[in-house]
Amino acid sequence: MLAVLATWRVTHLLSREDGPADIIVRIRRRLGGSVIGRAMDCFQCASLWVAASFALFVSDRPVEWFISWLAASGGACLLERLTPEPVMIERLPENSQGGFDDGMLRTETRTGVERTEDREDRIQLTTIRN
Repeated sequence: MLAVLATWRVTHLLSREDGPADIIVRIRRRLGGSVIGRAMDCFQCASLWVAASFALFVSDRPVEWFISWLAASGGACLLERLTPEPVMIERLPENSQGGFDDGMLRTETRTGVERTEDREDRIQLTTIRN
């Protein structure tokens, strides 16, 4: 169990976090699209490599090491699936008027609402603008 938890923690650090003083994110940027860089971006790939070292602590023979290696990686992948995705909060860019434009909020003002009924007895709301 300790090998699984350690594998999950180190793999999560390498593939999902920036690390202290942004060390990990700088390493990932430097590695870019190389084989190692792509492996760091994939939790399942990274967990295989991380689990290999932790399997050495729980096994003595090669067959035990192989099974422990796969079990630690598999357990870490299961833990990763059980954790929710983090909420990402990003600052909106300012528009030319000094406000924030996210394409979702209305920029016009309403002075009143006019109600009319159409032929099918549905009520339509019409915005009256200045």
